[in-house]
Amino acid sequence: MAGVITASEPSWIAPFTGLSPRALRKLVTVLRRQGADAVRMGRPWSLPLEDRALLVAAYWRTNLTMRQLAPLFGVSKSAADRIIDRLGPMLALQPRKRFAKGTVLIVDGTLVPTRDHAVAERSKNYRYSTNHQVVIDADTRLVVVVGRPLAGNRNDCKAWEESGAKAAVGKTITIADGGYPGTGLVIPHRRERGQTELADWKEEHNKSHKQVRARVEHVFARMKTWKILRDCRLKGEGVHHAVATRQR
Repeated sequence: MAGVITASEPSWIAPFTGLSPRALRKLVTVLRRQGADAVRMGRPWSLPLEDRALLVAAYWRTNLTMRQLAPLFGVSKSAADRIIDRLGPMLALQPRKRFAKGTVLIVDGTLVPTRDHAVAERSKNYRYSTNHQVVIDADTRLVVVVGRPLAGNRNDCKAWEESGAKAAVGKTITIADGGYPGTGLVIPHRRERGQTELADWKEEHNKSHKQVRARVEHVFARMKTWKILRDCRLKGEGVHHAVATRQR
């Protein structure tokens, strides 16, 4: 159909997804390995796999409604919805089970405004949100673990354990901010009761700790360029799949 977005025209990819054609091809390769393009019974997909991957990436990037997104790809609203439901879980990052010796990780929680009130609660941003514990590799700055979504009013200490992030990390050295006391994570030094200031070596340690931990904030800033994480309309597991998308 003329006038629709297609992966066969590379000029469409970056404006609607922020991805390079090479990155999109990698996503398509991942999907093929997971059997997304296998022959199945019933009516075949109206779009080739490359265009279906582009549709999902465009949805997460722009957060357009199905009414807006479907005509851009020349499909019905229900077809676009089925494509997202099918491919979204396949693109979600699987938690890494092993880490190389000497690896240092960084964890922090981020809130995602979520319309599905079954999994969300009002949080400090005054919106119904879900709390996501995100763990990155301190060296590569790549996301390695995304915990299960919890209600947005859950504090990070509890969310760290209840989301499964703690179990996924195991005994790997992990840096966190001061909101994780008593968790065994590496957090900044605090003044004890009656103490007016920290020792110089503790201040220096806190300074370097802050500089390294800021890397996870940079990752969050990059993730939030995907507008689906600013107002997620997906239900159930959808918000988890959107946060854990591989291309980030």
